[in-house]
Amino acid sequence: MDLRELRRKRRGRFMGSLLPYMGYIIQSGVAMVFILVLIVFSAWYTSLLRDVPQDLPIRWIMLVLLVPAAAHSGFRTYLQQPDTIFLLPQGHRMREYFAPAWVSGNVWKLLRLLIVLITLWPLYIRTETKPQALLATALVLALVKLLASCGLWRELTMQSRSAAGAYQLLRWAVAGLMVAAWLWQPPLQALIFIVLLGAAYAAALAVPKRLSVPWERLIATEKNQGARALMVLGWFVDVPGREQRVYPRRYLSRWGSGLPWRKEKAYRFLLTKSFARGDIFGIVLRIAVLSMLLVLWNRSSYLGSGIYVLFVFLLGVQLSALRKLHSESFWLTVYPLPEGSKGRSSVQFITRAHLVLAAVTGWPLLLTLGTRPLPALGTLAAGILVCYLFRNHLQRKEAAPDDDL
Repeated sequence: MDLRELRRKRRGRFMGSLLPYMGYIIQSGVAMVFILVLIVFSAWYTSLLRDVPQDLPIRWIMLVLLVPAAAHSGFRTYLQQPDTIFLLPQGHRMREYFAPAWVSGNVWKLLRLLIVLITLWPLYIRTETKPQALLATALVLALVKLLASCGLWRELTMQSRSAAGAYQLLRWAVAGLMVAAWLWQPPLQALIFIVLLGAAYAAALAVPKRLSVPWERLIATEKNQGARALMVLGWFVDVPGREQRVYPRRYLSRWGSGLPWRKEKAYRFLLTKSFARGDIFGIVLRIAVLSMLLVLWNRSSYLGSGIYVLFVFLLGVQLSALRKLHSESFWLTVYPLPEGSKGRSSVQFITRAHLVLAAVTGWPLLLTLGTRPLPALGTLAAGILVCYLFRNHLQRKEAAPDDDL
């Protein structure tokens, strides 16, 4: 059995299943939105480079943006549940199957890391008095990235899940310390520290007991990654067979429990719990945090107003995916929901969540009420207007004859 050819065919089959949806994504206007975001970012970044603040914490900005790009890793193995039977006899040869996954995963993530570095570099050399060399910085970050990838693979093969969780935190801490040492210390001292820390981390990875091939864990990881890709497509077009990853999030377990136990509130209860435990919540939370930071930074200019309105729009796009969250659920056809309650509950929940997020992400604008009252209030009003435009759009979608009630 040619294991490399098997993975190549599976990868081609998966990519082929996504291609039919590309046309719908382009028709949805995402390309124009992306170009618009790129133009706005380029204009803002160019103006920032022309007038760089003297107290700009460029090292901390570099650390915050480069560490996630260096520490985060992932591999697409395309393993399936029947492989635990049919590929089990090939366990001693599975290195041939996993090698292309490790290489392709690192290539794409190294390119992402390089793009982040090149984007930040003009700001870095204009702000830092003694900047590091670009080529040396790129090589150091690439080594950190490869070390983090090795660490992730070791985590996947560890027998103990608690140990794997602890080593995940260790991986991020090691990557953060290495990048910080390179940004804050002279090159020679930083390299010595990075080499010693890398050797200690590699030695620590050899301690936990490991499985030769963690079949179930790799299959679960691949299932989550495939579901995440389909979820992104679901923002633009109805994708059949989408599965949502479930997160415990015990701190949100009480959310929705106070709803009255009535038929007309049943779907709202389900949607609240699904949102609290699904992927969309994490995506929305990250977008909201990034929006608050950017608006806080640019709150005294019209650029901050534009950033705020843009991110309110992006939050609306993400939340709109909740409308199709349980579109193919069998139990919703069995449970006697009142006619139209599914659509009404979806629109109400999305609109309320959108308004709350618009208010939370717009609080930095309130700090400028004393100096810029009209622009601040006008920007917040524009954000609320975007929320109600999304509500009207969702109501029209629910009223369409092709949509299920």
